[in-house]
Amino acid sequence: MKKIIAVLILIFVFASCSNGTEPEISDISENSPEEEVMQEEVIEEIIEEEPISEAMKIVLEMSTEEKVGQLFLARCPDINAIVDIEEYKLGGYILFARDFKTFSPDEVTENIKIYQNVSKIPMLIAVDEEGGTVCRVSSYSQFRSNAFPSPRYLYNKGGMELIEEKEHEKSELLSSLGINVNMAPVCDITTDKNAFMYYRSLGESPEETGNFAVTVTEIMKEYGIGSVLKHFPGYGNNTDTHIGIAIDNRSLDELENNDLVPFKIGIENGCGAILISHTFINCIDSEYPASLSVSVHGYLRNEMGFDGVIITDDLIMEAITDIYGAEEAAVLAVLAGNDILCSSEYKIQYPAVLEAVYSGRISESILNKAAERVIEWKMKIGIIE
Repeated sequence: MKKIIAVLILIFVFASCSNGTEPEISDISENSPEEEVMQEEVIEEIIEEEPISEAMKIVLEMSTEEKVGQLFLARCPDINAIVDIEEYKLGGYILFARDFKTFSPDEVTENIKIYQNVSKIPMLIAVDEEGGTVCRVSSYSQFRSNAFPSPRYLYNKGGMELIEEKEHEKSELLSSLGINVNMAPVCDITTDKNAFMYYRSLGESPEETGNFAVTVTEIMKEYGIGSVLKHFPGYGNNTDTHIGIAIDNRSLDELENNDLVPFKIGIENGCGAILISHTFINCIDSEYPASLSVSVHGYLRNEMGFDGVIITDDLIMEAITDIYGAEEAAVLAVLAGNDILCSSEYKIQYPAVLEAVYSGRISESILNKAAERVIEWKMKIGIIE
């Protein structure tokens, strides 16, 4: 409404000045036909402006500290987890093996309930339960007699039908504990047995990998679990960014015809979140790793049409910290276009991002938009009604 009033005032002044007289109310009706058409177009554009989303209404009621907190998917600490939720206004916790190893299912469920009760805004409670080599929950017998097999193993043994069967079991288990995000499916196309992602990838064509991603994503939705397609734009046969820098020298055509295909299929079918890797993608940006690259995020948004949540891989990985340090990496991640920072060092990265907002380095509009996407995702998952 304020914007409409301001424009009407400008129109009023413009009309008055064009007649060379002091502005009077009667002057507004004396515009030329061309001026009237221009005014009508301006007003119509404002009236047709997209209304504020329900998520943004929530965001606009938050403090700056709360907005920044929503950007953090923090590694759940082994002590003071409740205190940290209140101090850092955290948007979510990601749980690791230590959060399950010595606990019973009832204890895990109770811990998660406590986290949710303490948090002003319902939290994302995430875990990496891919199956195979990455099983944070099912690796322990109190949760499942045998850990979930990898998608590659299941597909080779029983095709997509067997993957669907196990995905239902997996989603039911996670949901029963109060976990609402699984950091899966893996969409990487990896063919070299010596490569970092080989045993975590499906091992099929880009198209079939995309179909796999859509299949498990839809099953997760049935259980109120958010999915995260990873690791954009695809590791390929590259090295592990946990321990150093990975550089991808392939052309954009190669990526678009191979590694990017599963992500494109996922986007077209409404995936809610995509995790972005720390790999340097030289054909798009040779200066910054994908997770900190404005160009890579722009490609994902503008060329691939993704309007959901973009999540960084953990910002403690050496491919990032060795170059930028933890604090600067977090600020650059927000400026690049990430909505959620996966952070094991949130106690130093949260203050760094907050200070960047206070100083104006991170604008209020960037912060609001990222927080809006996080809240929208929480609504879609069903943890915010």
